[in-house]
Amino acid sequence: MDLAFLQPLYEHPGPWASVYVDTSRHTEDTAHERHLAAVALSRELSRQGADEDTCRAVREALEGLRRSPEPHGRALFARAGEVALDPPLAVAPDGNRAYWAPLPHTAPLLELAGEDPVCVVAYVDRKGADFELRGALGRQDAGTVTGRQYPVHRTSSVDWSEKHFQLRVENTWEHNAAEIADALAVCQEETRADLLVLVGDDRERRSVHDRLPKRLEDLVVEAPHGAGSRLLDEDVEQARATHVRQRAERELERFLAAREPGDDGRAAAVEGVPALVEAAREHRIDELLIRPDGPDAHREVWIGEDPDQLAVRRTDLKILGEQHSWPARADDALIRSAVATGAPAISVTAAPAAEETEVPVGGLGALLRWK
Repeated sequence: MDLAFLQPLYEHPGPWASVYVDTSRHTEDTAHERHLAAVALSRELSRQGADEDTCRAVREALEGLRRSPEPHGRALFARAGEVALDPPLAVAPDGNRAYWAPLPHTAPLLELAGEDPVCVVAYVDRKGADFELRGALGRQDAGTVTGRQYPVHRTSSVDWSEKHFQLRVENTWEHNAAEIADALAVCQEETRADLLVLVGDDRERRSVHDRLPKRLEDLVVEAPHGAGSRLLDEDVEQARATHVRQRAERELERFLAAREPGDDGRAAAVEGVPALVEAAREHRIDELLIRPDGPDAHREVWIGEDPDQLAVRRTDLKILGEQHSWPARADDALIRSAVATGAPAISVTAAPAAEETEVPVGGLGALLRWK
């Protein structure tokens, strides 16, 4: 998950209110139920010590969702009487939750907002393609490619002139496949799509797939549907879920391999809070891996004003010269450090091996970069 959208949360000091609200239920009393939720969550923040202005800002923002058609939920992060960020969720949270802490509680976003790969579906035929953008909030047209229209069909004759015609058909197919692949690569870059689904006859799908840039290889799925078909929502959801699981599995495999020391005797991955804190201070986290149910995720660490000012013990920060310090959850502190250095983060709960082997140990790990 690209964490860049969280940057506004670390431009100002805390404490922060973090709220996760479920909007997946829609009944005749939805507006009233959401009003009651807004009041209850603002009261919970007040109980935890939040200032009155911030409680009011959160309550007003939640009141604004009373008639929202959002299918899953929303997160809100507020401080000093203002809501700084309110991203929609791709998965409904397990009940409404509110937190008041020195850092925004962003770790749940890895599962609630990070499991929503944006998908471009390309309906491919011999004459061109239609692109469709799919996400948690629905679908929309994403462009059309119109290739050469003639000749596109073969004949059954075998004389020389017809063989020449067959070659022209092949050239038309090759030309159109290249145009579609180029346009699809541009569409992916513009939409930042996480997944590309190719729909059409086997040959047309494969022709486009083979011409896509290598950087997109891990994003491409070919759907077993004939030309002219339209993917149902459940088809797309299955493709997206498979993509999420496979990516988590690949990253976990990378992590397991990187734990072993290389020829230089150094491992390219670490796990456990002490090692991660050291890597974060040295700006060496290349990707953060989190298993939310791991015991280390909510372990207390100490933070200073800057993202690289964190330590296992408060006295360690003083040794480093930091005069002001606060306790924070380990997962939230590490996410703040990852945002500061441009490192992504991923929840590995979608990978079955993570639960079976309890990897990373304690629930927190990282692939490293070396200076």
